[in-house]
Amino acid sequence: MSLGPPVPFARPSFPLREAHSHLYQLGRSLGMIQLEGCASPDEMLGMFAARAGSGGPGAVLLGQGARPEAWAPARWPTLAEFNRVTGAAPALAWCFDYHAIMANSAALALAGIGDATPDPPGGVIGRTPDGGLSGAVYEGAALRVWHAIPEPSPEQRDAELRAGLRGLAAFEEVHDLKSQRWLGPALARLLRGETSGAGHTARFRLFPLVSDLDAVLENRGGWESDRVRLAGAKIFVDGTLNSRTAWMLHPFADGRPEHPRGTPMMSPREIEDAVRRCDAAGLPLAAHAIGDAAVRAVLDAIEKVRPRTPGFRIEHAEVIDGADVARFAELGVIASVQPCHLLYDIEALRKGLPDRLDRVLPLRELIDAGCEPGRGLVFGSDVPIVRADPEDSVLAATARRRADMPAGGAIAPSQAITEAEAWAAFRAAGV
Repeated sequence: MSLGPPVPFARPSFPLREAHSHLYQLGRSLGMIQLEGCASPDEMLGMFAARAGSGGPGAVLLGQGARPEAWAPARWPTLAEFNRVTGAAPALAWCFDYHAIMANSAALALAGIGDATPDPPGGVIGRTPDGGLSGAVYEGAALRVWHAIPEPSPEQRDAELRAGLRGLAAFEEVHDLKSQRWLGPALARLLRGETSGAGHTARFRLFPLVSDLDAVLENRGGWESDRVRLAGAKIFVDGTLNSRTAWMLHPFADGRPEHPRGTPMMSPREIEDAVRRCDAAGLPLAAHAIGDAAVRAVLDAIEKVRPRTPGFRIEHAEVIDGADVARFAELGVIASVQPCHLLYDIEALRKGLPDRLDRVLPLRELIDAGCEPGRGLVFGSDVPIVRADPEDSVLAATARRRADMPAGGAIAPSQAITEAEAWAAFRAAGV
């Protein structure tokens, strides 16, 4: 898969903003087993087998970047296969979108997941045809497994945060979405001590979960500065397209029988409450909403509440119904999107949404409806979900296909925007 353009784009002279990143997770991911190059379940198993037993007692095997939908065959390994190569050590592999995990029996046991465990709220535990565990867990169930894994030591966490800083050194402004409670103080300390090793001059804007907002508000005075600032709070309204958990207005062509339109993570009332909570704190809300039903639910909540605080955002917005495009500018809602995901999601889109491809990332319509690039329409990468190279998003936004694909393979070519418009969506605030 060729992601970069045949001829590199001419980068603009203005400073760039990464509007959607996961700074610490980027640093932590660099020490995991890198699965993005795998082409089959057997290759994934081989990579885990090569690392098994190398970490000493108590070691956990972590992988990231798996793309099972693009493999041949297009499936995770079976639980028995994964157990065979990983043994007694807890092991898990993140799907590249960080909304699904393949876990071995040891990791499932740490999370208290067995054959009789029901799906947790907002999560799905994968099952085999006979009702046993498949090892794959999605959304809330994936988080349950992840949070059962032992946390790194403070020293290791600092090292991973420094690695994340180095990985985003090309950007003058970095937005971190789903900031950990400890991230503001830790980041401020590292930058004050100039211990990042990156010579970073960037400004960091943090968006913790709404559920963590009270705790972050209590200590923000001890770490906020022009360099590091609390910029809003985040919610998750749905899942992802690859996991078929994005909340859709229409059924996926190949969706789960029990969730044909994906998986809503919040009720309309809960979304409204989050809008009110953020507005009361004088902060905008950033809402993860990938499917068109999730996008509509967030717009509906904002329209109902009419918050006074500017800057409310919808993150991803990969599928937007035509009736909702103009509502972004009308309501002052920022479309914070990552066109680079189109390069990775083409196969999943064609299989899951063959009759809705014209609604995928309608960038042309958003701009024409009043979402100014850099203000009402901002670009990021969602790193480490995918790499933080802005040229990927410029390619996706202008060509609507990967570099090695013919023009006929483009997704919704009528939604293409110009190169100048795409770069403007990366322009750092205030420049």
